[in-house]
Amino acid sequence: MADPKGFLTTQREVATTRPVEERVKDWNEVYVPGSLLPIISKQAGRCMDCGIPFCHNGCPLGNLIPEWNDYAYREDWTAASERLHATNNFPEFTGRLCPAPCESACVLAINQPAVTIKNVEVSIIDKAWDSGDVTPQPPERLSGKTVAVIGSGPAGLAAAQQLTRAGHTVAVYERADRIGGLLRYGIPAFKMEKSHINRRIEQMRAEGTKFRTETEIGRDITATKLRRRYDAVVIAAGATVSRDLPAPGRELNGVHFAMEYLPLANKVQEGDLTVAPITAEGKHVVVIGGGDTGADCVGTAHRQGAASVTQLEIMPRPGEERAAHQPWPTFPMLYKVTSAHEEGGERIYSVSTTHFEGDEDGNVQALHLIEVEFKDGKLEQKAGTERVIPAQLVTLAMGFTGTDRANSLVEQFGLELDARGNIARDADFATNVPGVYVAGDAGRGQSLIVWAIAEGRSAASGVDRFLTGASDLPAPIRPTDRALMA
Repeated sequence: MADPKGFLTTQREVATTRPVEERVKDWNEVYVPGSLLPIISKQAGRCMDCGIPFCHNGCPLGNLIPEWNDYAYREDWTAASERLHATNNFPEFTGRLCPAPCESACVLAINQPAVTIKNVEVSIIDKAWDSGDVTPQPPERLSGKTVAVIGSGPAGLAAAQQLTRAGHTVAVYERADRIGGLLRYGIPAFKMEKSHINRRIEQMRAEGTKFRTETEIGRDITATKLRRRYDAVVIAAGATVSRDLPAPGRELNGVHFAMEYLPLANKVQEGDLTVAPITAEGKHVVVIGGGDTGADCVGTAHRQGAASVTQLEIMPRPGEERAAHQPWPTFPMLYKVTSAHEEGGERIYSVSTTHFEGDEDGNVQALHLIEVEFKDGKLEQKAGTERVIPAQLVTLAMGFTGTDRANSLVEQFGLELDARGNIARDADFATNVPGVYVAGDAGRGQSLIVWAIAEGRSAASGVDRFLTGASDLPAPIRPTDRALMA
């Protein structure tokens, strides 16, 4: 145990963010650089090293949280990094982007603020990179087997790194011009600077992983050719079909999916564009959808100089305390104020868009909404609550409905789908096609980055077993384990 009295004597303290007026003028990460290390050892000392560490259950990766908390408390950063990497390929991603279900399951959170697990995690990995503790781990020998990974998001990268380290020759195919998937173009730089992706890619290259960008499987290379070329295939193409809003006026100029809007802003930061073709500058912006993607749109609009930003959510405003039906250690739905929300704008709950209004040139100018409420499990509109708000840019951030089938990826491989429209798989992440596996959102549906990495690691174990007859690679989750999938 780190500090036996730490949970009694030390109050929870989190990373310091830069002043709003400063950070909205740039695209750097919102946190003050280096603000965590002076406090993180004491924060790690709040961990009680519980007899039954429920944080393990809260984390799909099964991170060894009490162990690396203890090392962080003692400032043994090398040992902390080793324990962190034992279960997580990319802790710098999860430490910045994961909503931390581990903290909701922290035993201390029963009646006190939880241990700052996420902040400890990112401090350990950042220190490891700075100290040179993160190095390539090439395999001692090659198996002679080849694997293709389709998609370079967190699931694909995790599967590729695990399989490369197991001795297989792995090539990652990405249809975009850079590696990273939604990490690269869906997540704004103020949440995670892309240098974190770049140095992991260089580590993976040094280990032997090959990367093929601007190559779309199903169009540039057929499924038949890919299967003929490789001994196994891992599909980690994500759930990239955005949920649409079939309201009158949807066709107006200025109404876009979030994943049309956000990548262009990231393209500007990559130096590919001088100005984003879709920009919020000087416009009244409405973001439809109250989740993390919506918050990303809010923060992006602030940095582009929006005249106003309004975020709409059809569900009621969550409470600030756990609801009775979401007891510890489950992950509760709580009212959350992200860094983007701190920067301004209005959030409106329990409303539904009825239609969009445009000008004579076909550009959106206003959004009509009405208040809604749930009665007997059904969503009903409240008469007399209609109103109009200005909107020259509308982003739809209502989630995703499944894997993109426009390029015939599913059809070309002959893959079966489950009842939810995701690619079906068994306990080893194998599809109905021999040698073809699926990991991440393509098989699970829209989910969290921590689930994507866990699925990538688990799928790699299944592939390794398929290729060699046995595997020492860890498999943190199994799709048939409904308790974990909940």
